[in-house]
Amino acid sequence: MNLDYVEGFNIKIATNEDSSEIIKMLKQIALWMKDNEINQWGFLLDGGDDEEIEQAISNQETYIVLKDNDIVATFKLLSEQSEWDRHIWGDDISSESLYLHRLAIIPTYMNNGMGRSILDWIQNNESNKEYLKLDCVADNIKLNNFYKNNKFELVGLTDGHSKYQRHI
Repeated sequence: MNLDYVEGFNIKIATNEDSSEIIKMLKQIALWMKDNEINQWGFLLDGGDDEEIEQAISNQETYIVLKDNDIVATFKLLSEQSEWDRHIWGDDISSESLYLHRLAIIPTYMNNGMGRSILDWIQNNESNKEYLKLDCVADNIKLNNFYKNNKFELVGLTDGHSKYQRHI
């Protein structure tokens, strides 16, 4: 599935061949966060979640954003709750929610509207659900403000994570 994005960008479902590049990119972003004193994703630097990332790619739950042939962003969408989602949100038996995880944009493409465009793409292409839900570290002020500024409603706090949702 190859989907048009905006001005030379494409969004598509990642393939197993993309795994090593996605993991490398996520680790680079985790290092960038650490260097910028953002306490998030540090576990990725030691290989934490590598297997889960590869499994999400195999399950066709991971998307990549391409500029030419380079991956510049990635995200994971789940139509059913993961164990983590149940921990943060409690059981969601309605199946009316889509869960966003690991939205990551390489630093050179940050602060130019790409995150907003990705969220809009999700809303325009995943309309069979009622809500898009996500969580993020509560003390990451910049990220919390990003979601608030993109029509997400803060609906609670669990285990140090802000819970956000918006109607799709």
